[in-house]
Amino acid sequence: MASRVPRGNLLRSLRYVTRPLNSVASSPAISAPAVPPLSFADKPETSPAVATAEETAAGSATIFDVKDVEKLFESISTARLVRASANLHVAAMEPVVDLGMWVMNSKLMQTELVRSVVMETIRHTFYEHFCAGEDTVAAGRTVMRLREAGLRGMLVYAMEYATDNDACDRNLEGFLRTVESTKSLPPSSASFIIVKITAICPMRVLERASDLLRWHHQDPSFHLPWKVDSFPIFADSSPMYHTLKKPEPLTLEEERDLQLGHERLLKLCQACADANVPLSVDAEHTSVQPVIDYLTYSSAIMYNKNDNPIVYGTIQAYLKDAKERLLSATKAAEGMGIPMGFKLVRGAYMSSEMKIATSLGYDSPIHNSIQETHDCYNDCASFMLEKIANGSGALVLASHNIESGRLAAVKAHELGIGKVSQKLEFAQLYGMAESLSFGLRNAGFEVSKYMPFGPIDTVIPYLLRRAEENRGLLSASALDRHLMR
Repeated sequence: MASRVPRGNLLRSLRYVTRPLNSVASSPAISAPAVPPLSFADKPETSPAVATAEETAAGSATIFDVKDVEKLFESISTARLVRASANLHVAAMEPVVDLGMWVMNSKLMQTELVRSVVMETIRHTFYEHFCAGEDTVAAGRTVMRLREAGLRGMLVYAMEYATDNDACDRNLEGFLRTVESTKSLPPSSASFIIVKITAICPMRVLERASDLLRWHHQDPSFHLPWKVDSFPIFADSSPMYHTLKKPEPLTLEEERDLQLGHERLLKLCQACADANVPLSVDAEHTSVQPVIDYLTYSSAIMYNKNDNPIVYGTIQAYLKDAKERLLSATKAAEGMGIPMGFKLVRGAYMSSEMKIATSLGYDSPIHNSIQETHDCYNDCASFMLEKIANGSGALVLASHNIESGRLAAVKAHELGIGKVSQKLEFAQLYGMAESLSFGLRNAGFEVSKYMPFGPIDTVIPYLLRRAEENRGLLSASALDRHLMR
């Protein structure tokens, strides 16, 4: 039997290499000044950095502690810790991402022997570390292991970017099988089903519909015959440069494809409602985010009932319009009596977003500094925590930033939000930010791991795309990289 006694040096090193694929982690040496405090009421007008350090250091230690590494990792064998540490050190090396992308896209992979060796190597290293398995059965076993460690699982059938309706239908069947698999698991051990709209509706249709929604926002007289009730999806600061001229109406075929995409989402919502497991719709590129929000909100209006949000939207805090869109959507939801849940993330498409905006001669939709992103994330978290305390809404705080986790835990405690609450969940990627996950678990909060699963041929390109985009988050400057650790 593997030893359950963690080794201090290994555990301390593990804390510093949990760099995420699509989020950020924090360095204890700089965590206090890196992120300003949440909107605590009636605080003195002192430096935010000083306030964070002084006001949370003493009180938060009893609520949330990541310094006692022996306690954090007591449920993990030494052998698994050694393997995890090795995988994370290698994954943190940017040349590995370059090599992985090159190999996976090269003609070498057309050679059976080379492909077999590469895929088996990946399977027993990165795939096993970052993925939950090849099918729902394997993912279910991983959920059970997480449950033994006091964590929950967000099931992510790793599909995106469908090109036609046949692919969308196949993907939907995979999502529905995922929902069905949760019925054989202990109640609440699977906290969410995750879906990307680009997996169940062709990208070309999503781009066209987003163009039309943007134009309709600028000219409300512009008629969209297919549009149904939704919440606001734009803010005054939302990027409009994707649609520089009046778009043509959807063709009958495009309108049919959009309707089919919406019907697939509704089928998935119904399955989740029947299984009593929430559905979280991931955010994607700003080029298609308008229609993603539109479909998400219109589905939420139909399925979020009786203070039980089944459908959750996602807000990317690295976008300049994130807070304004969150406020307007929650206000509209409350006005309609719809309980709305949100997953709050920092964002995963920084590199491509900046490239597109620059190529069109526009400012990036991304905040100008990582500090502004931290500020936005924490402001949005504070806003939603206060909503929950007042009996409205639900929130998933998806972050690898230790200071954000600490501040949110303290805020929730001050507001009297029950630690084991159905309205508040913390989340990190499977195989990442373990110290944060276990620290929040030890503090009594519900914590989930975002668990991609599927055939290795499908999941590895999916993860490599996440890793490639993550490089954009970390490459702005040496200072930003330091602050985002």
